[in-house]
Parts: sequence; C-alpha cells; structure tokens
Amino acid sequence: MEDKKQSSYDSSAVALEQKHAAMLERLANRQQSRATAKPEPNSSGSTKSFLSQFSQSKLSIEAQISRIQTQPDLPKKTDLEAISLEISALEKLVAENSYLLPPYEVRNSLSAITYLRQTLDDASAAVAPKKKFAFKNKSSKKSAAPAPDQKNEVVSEPESSKINAGFGEVGFRDLSAAPGFRNKDKEVLVKEFKRGELDARNGEFTLSNLRDCEVRLKGCLRAVFVDNVVKCKVYVGVVMGSVLIEGAEGCLFVLASHQIRIHKAKNCDLYLRVRSRPIIEDSNGVRFAPYCLSYRGMEEDLAEANLDEETGNWANVDDFRWLRALQSPNWSVLPEDERVGMVNISNDD
Repeated sequence: MEDKKQSSYDSSAVALEQKHAAMLERLANRQQSRATAKPEPNSSGSTKSFLSQFSQSKLSIEAQISRIQTQPDLPKKTDLEAISLEISALEKLVAENSYLLPPYEVRNSLSAITYLRQTLDDASAAVAPKKKFAFKNKSSKKSAAPAPDQKNEVVSEPESSKINAGFGEVGFRDLSAAPGFRNKDKEVLVKEFKRGELDARNGEFTLSNLRDCEVRLKGCLRAVFVDNVVKCKVYVGVVMGSVLIEGAEGCLFVLASHQIRIHKAKNCDLYLRVRSRPIIEDSNGVRFAPYCLSYRGMEEDLAEANLDEETGNWANVDDFRWLRALQSPNWSVLPEDERVGMVNISNDD
C-alpha cells in the first residue's frame, strides 16, 4: 500500500515538472510569435539600444553583488532590497522590449536575470545567515486547534530539497517537493508563516488538487504554486517572490506578490497587489480587482516585501494569447458593485 502511495506521489511530481517545462516553452514560443506578428522597421537599432542598456544595468548589478560578497560586513537589508528592485526593473525592461527582440536574445536576457537573482540570494544567505526555516506540524502549541473537519495537513519539505526562491522566467526548480495542501475537498485550510523566519531556500508553498476549499495563508512567503483548483477561495498574505497558477476554475484569489502568472484559468476573480504586470495565458472569463485582504500584522508584512504601495498593476494585465493591440476579451476589470468587501482572515474560524 505504501509503495502505491509513493508511486502516486512520484508520478505527481513528474507531472508537475512537465507542466513547468511546458509553460516555459510556451512563453518562449509566444515571444517568437509576437516578434513575427509585429515586425518593426527599426528593430536592428532597437535591439542594439536594448542590449546596450541591458548590459550596463547587468554590469552594475553584478558589481554591487560582488561588493557584498567581498565585504560582507558592509551591506544592509536596504542594500539587498535595492539590488532586488534593480533586477526587477531589468526584468521589466526585457518584457517591454520583447516585441522587438529576436527570441534568442529574449532567452539569453531572461537566463541572465535568473542567474542574477540566484547570485543575490546566495550572497544574501552568506552575509545574513538565518536559522533554517521548518514548517511546524499542526500540533504546535502556539497554533489554534482546527475544528474536526479542518484537517490542515502540510506535506513537509525533505531535508535534501533545494528549491529556488522564485519562479522567475526560466530555470526555476521543482516545487513538487515543497510543503503544501494537496488533494483536499470541502475543507478550510489554514497556515501561518512567521515574519523573519524565511531564508533564500525556504518559504515556497504548493496548493494542488483542491476542490470547494477555503485556503488562508497568513504572513510572508517566498513563492506560491497553485495547480488544479476548482471552486476554491484562496486568501494569501504576502508573497515576496512569485505566484504561478496552473489550472483554476470558478475560484476567487486574493494575492499580494511581486510577480503573478496565470495559466489555464477559467471564470476566476483575482484581487491583486502586484509590482509587475500580471500575465495570463490560455485563460478566459478572468476578472481583476484591487487587493482586499486584512489580518493582524499585514501592513508590516507588506512593507517588508516592498508591497506597501499600490501600483495599480492589478488592472494592467498581459495576455500571452492575445497578440492584437485591442483589449483582450479573456480578462476584464471586475465591476465595483460585484466585488467582495474587505476580507479579514485574522481568526481561523
């Protein structure tokens, strides 16, 4: 019986990896389609201009990271955050110029950004090592005891797992081994993440194969992966990296994150606070509204993640399946009279 369970889990992990790889390939192909659909007469000059700007920014970031690595006593938290924001700006530069760039230049640029993020994570861990984060089981004395019908089982992270801090554009590692809620039906699932306990390789969380569930994730996380959820309400506090949704139908999401990507979503409402433009692909009937979550300590979490200011990007959605200049028919702004009010998840009941 145990062998069958293990075999099933291994198969699920392989399937998740295949989905991740397939999505990355689709993104690269979409960039190529855009370049083919919108030729520019000055593409050669634009490419040179982009490469020059990209190279200068990349060299500047590398120099700052190198200085941190050679002088670990000097950098402060604000320095690390400033470098992270520069990397995000570089990523935005690539996105804004992807129409004009050859596909191989897009891939090379995204690979360089992924390398910069990983190098910064390694440097951050070296200069400010923290106690290894571990997910406590539900029997923790400080956690409120769930009701009998709330089986908040969390799959623990193996000691040997090495998970990247964010999804990025390319090369992110397998998240199937990350802690998470999986294979649940009609349950209330609650998890709290303590501020200051996350390091460069912990804090990812997975929601997979959920139906008619309500999920409440409070506190700061590094990344969230959502796979195959139906008719669920998902409330997530603050994600310092990325959120990737791979398959959702009839769901409500309330999310705050630096980057949000949505694939194969149908008839879902998303209330977002996001630093970059949300991306959808192979989705329809998706509606967006501003973030509306509340819980004790949320303002501090938002400030720590540099998400304390509303950017308005929740309404600036990129549809990778819609290559025309007109508004995509696959997403819309949720009318104010149909929006939910402020959602408070401070209490577990």
